[in-house]
Amino acid sequence: MLAALADAAVPGLRPIEVEGQPVRSGAPYQCVDVTGEDGKRWTVRASLTTAAGAAVDSSSALARLLRPRLEVALPEVAGVARTSDDSIVAVYPQLPGQALSFRDLQARSPLARSLGTVIAQLHDLDPAVYDEAGLPTYDAEAVRARRLGDLDRAAATGHVPTGLLARWERAMEGVTLWHFPTVPTHGTLDETDVLVDGEQVTALDGWQSAAVSDPAADFALLFLGAAPDAFDTVVESYAQARRERPDQHLERRIRLAAELRLMADLMDARAVGDEHLVARCTRALRRLDEQTALDDSLTPPPPGRRPAPAAVSEEVDPDDIESVDEHPSTDDEETLEIPVAGPDGRPAGAASEEGDEGGTVAADGTGDQESVEARQSDASADDVTSVGHGDDDVVGDEDVATDDNRDDASTGGGTGTGTDGPQAADHR
Repeated sequence: MLAALADAAVPGLRPIEVEGQPVRSGAPYQCVDVTGEDGKRWTVRASLTTAAGAAVDSSSALARLLRPRLEVALPEVAGVARTSDDSIVAVYPQLPGQALSFRDLQARSPLARSLGTVIAQLHDLDPAVYDEAGLPTYDAEAVRARRLGDLDRAAATGHVPTGLLARWERAMEGVTLWHFPTVPTHGTLDETDVLVDGEQVTALDGWQSAAVSDPAADFALLFLGAAPDAFDTVVESYAQARRERPDQHLERRIRLAAELRLMADLMDARAVGDEHLVARCTRALRRLDEQTALDDSLTPPPPGRRPAPAAVSEEVDPDDIESVDEHPSTDDEETLEIPVAGPDGRPAGAASEEGDEGGTVAADGTGDQESVEARQSDASADDVTSVGHGDDDVVGDEDVATDDNRDDASTGGGTGTGTDGPQAADHR
């Protein structure tokens, strides 16, 4: 049926081959790939909801405005048809490249850096472009309010553990977490939306959730799917390519957005009445609750808090101290000048440098005293998949876990973004 509608939408297409794409529960579109008589490949997308149909027009207008501003290919509507039940069927020339697998993304690879650069180019665009396309614009407080509303609706289902609700509410109440400039975003950047050729990103698809919003939104699914060091490479490249330094709490909000994906999947499953998927989402949330019970990494530390000094593991016996040279030197060239320590325990006049615990401390003790924490377990790349993504449209009991293979997250050594979020935790 979609092939016939595509032929009607694009006269002369004359489809000779049709290849269906898997449709996850609650998906807004049904898609098929069509090959025309002339060998040209097309993507046909039929809206499954009224909102998805409306998004076809707005995302098409946005793509026209973004095409001269981004260095990647974007979907271009070649024709539109309407079904008897008022569903919108849009036909697009197939975009160049193959869908990226976040799990296969390699750390320090040109491809990971290319992805970070492309996201940075998008986030650096003038938000007025989105206004011109008629897309929504949210400031930081509006983003927070929308998330709180989602949280209230999920809490009313009774399927979200109270521990998780409390964890997320604490993050919502952290005022400093919600001071950031919103930017033009893709909205739900999944691996099927990122097309690549070799080591370069060639196209971005799936713009139906685009809005001026929290930049963290475009990293949530990457955080869930990619290895931690590969994720860090993307964020490093992103930070280096941005015209302005990313806000210091970006990675905390990325982890929060990633956790909230499980909640969103639960709500999608309930909306379509898929009780089996609801049960699986509920188990996923319970497991996440267990894994994060003692984790407070979503909440920024109080301003001015210093890392606790490292504890001395054992007392030193004076008899164990070996004198290297019992005879003091009289050579002036061998005299060492011992600098006087400043109020922060560092040599007076020393430049700002990386602290022992990974935090950045200014020599005069006035710098940012927040310690760099390890990214705590949110969802294991091997064990946690956002429910309803990919060919397996649900996550089984053994497919949902949080932080099973990132328990040894290291403290310190950041991505270079300037954010205070811990780096390289096992969150997938």
